[in-house]
Amino acid sequence: MAFDNLSDKLAGVFKRLRSKGKLSESDVKEAMREVRLALLEADVNYKVAKDFTNSVTEKCIGANVMESLTAPQMVIKIVRDELTALMGSEQARLKTSSKIPTVIMMCGLQGSGKTTHSAKLAKHLKAQGHRPLLVACDIYRPAAIEQLKVVGKAVEAPVFEIGTEKPEIIAKKSIAHARDYGYDFVILDTAGRLHIDTELMDELKRITQAVEVNNILLVVDSMVGQDAVNIAKSFNEILEIDGIILTKLDGDTRGGAALSVRAVTGKPIMFAGVGEKLDELDEFHPDRMASRILGMGDVLSLIEKAESELDEKKAEETARRLQENKFDMNDLLDQFQQIKKMGSLKSVLSMLPGMEKQIRDVDIDDRAMLRVEAIIKSMTKKERAKPDILNASRRRRIAAGAGVKVEDVNKLIRQYEQMKKMFKQFSGKGGKNRMMRNMRMPGKFGF
Repeated sequence: MAFDNLSDKLAGVFKRLRSKGKLSESDVKEAMREVRLALLEADVNYKVAKDFTNSVTEKCIGANVMESLTAPQMVIKIVRDELTALMGSEQARLKTSSKIPTVIMMCGLQGSGKTTHSAKLAKHLKAQGHRPLLVACDIYRPAAIEQLKVVGKAVEAPVFEIGTEKPEIIAKKSIAHARDYGYDFVILDTAGRLHIDTELMDELKRITQAVEVNNILLVVDSMVGQDAVNIAKSFNEILEIDGIILTKLDGDTRGGAALSVRAVTGKPIMFAGVGEKLDELDEFHPDRMASRILGMGDVLSLIEKAESELDEKKAEETARRLQENKFDMNDLLDQFQQIKKMGSLKSVLSMLPGMEKQIRDVDIDDRAMLRVEAIIKSMTKKERAKPDILNASRRRRIAAGAGVKVEDVNKLIRQYEQMKKMFKQFSGKGGKNRMMRNMRMPGKFGF
C-alpha cells in the first residue's frame, strides 16, 4: 500500500506514547514533531503537514487529554479524526443528471491512465446496474481509439467513436447516441498532453461548452508525488474539476498526494486505482483510508466486497451440504472460485486490522488457487464427489494432469479433510448461521 512507511512511522510514535501512560504537553508536542516529519517524508505538502499537526496539538491540549488515563488512545483518535477530515471527511459521490445521460469527462496528462480508468469506471457503474457508454475523444495519440475499444470490450461496455472528428463534435453526437439507445452514463475519454498547455485546456473547455458535463474527473498518477497535487491545482484553476481519481495507490508510492490534494485543491478524491486489473477501482472513503494508515484495517470495505462478489445462494447451498455432511471437492472448488472474485489474497487480507504490516513482505502466491482449481478439475466426477477413493495411483494421475507434484495433491486432500472435520462443530443448533459467518471470511479455507 502507498502508506506503508508512513504507517510504520506513526505506529512508532504511538507506541512511545502508549508507554508513557499520562502525557504532558511536551510529550504531545514532541510526538507531533515526529508526526510532521513522517508526513513530510511521505511527500505531504509542507503547509498541509504543518496545519495538520498544529490542529492535532491544539485539540489534544484543549481537550485536557494529558490528564486522562487513556491519553495515548485519545491522541490516536484525534489523529484519526484529523486524517479523515484532511482527506474530505465524507465519501464524495458522482453527481447525476436529472435527464439521461449523466456525462463524465475524464481528463489528465498523457500517461496518467485516463483510458484504462475510463473502462474501470464503466465496469464500476455496470456493477451498480447502469448502462455506461465509453466515448473516444482522444483523436491524437496513436492507437488511442483502438485501446479504448480493447478495454471497453473487456468490461463489456460499448465504445462510441467517429474517427478523427473534432472532440467537441464527437462528444455532442455521443450524447444523442446515448439517448437513442438508452445509455444512462457517458464517459468521455479525452486527450492528454505531456504537460499542461493552452491547447489542451482550450479543447477541454470546448467540450464543456458543447455538452453539459456533470462530472469532470481528473486522473492523476500518485507515483509522481507532489507533482500530482500541482497538476490537480492547475487543472482545477482552469476547469473547476469535480473530483479526482488517484491511480497506483497500491504501488510503492509515499502517499503524500492522497493526503495533500484535498487540502490544496478543495476537491475530493472520488476513486482510487488499486491495481492493474480492470476491476481494481475502489470508491475512496476518507475514514476507512485513515484507519488503514493507522494500521486499523478496513473491515467495512472487506464486508462490502464480500457482499458484492460472493454468491449468497451458493453459500447457502454449501452450508446445507456441510450440515448434511455432503461437502465434496465440487463444493471446495466453488469456494475457491468465490473468494477469487474478491481480488488477490494479499489485498483481501490487508483489510483486516493489524494484518497489513504482517503480510507486507510475505509472498502470497495467488497462483496457488489456480493450482487448486487445476487439481480438482483433473479429477473425475466420481473422484470429486467421493474424495475417499483417491488412492496413490489416482493421486499420481491427477498430479500429472494438473501439472503439479503428488505432494500438492496430498496437501489439498489434507486441507479438505481438515475442513470437513472443522465444520462438524456446526451441526448443532444455530450451526447454519455460524457456518455462514465463517464462509464469508477469507482465511477459513486452507489459505
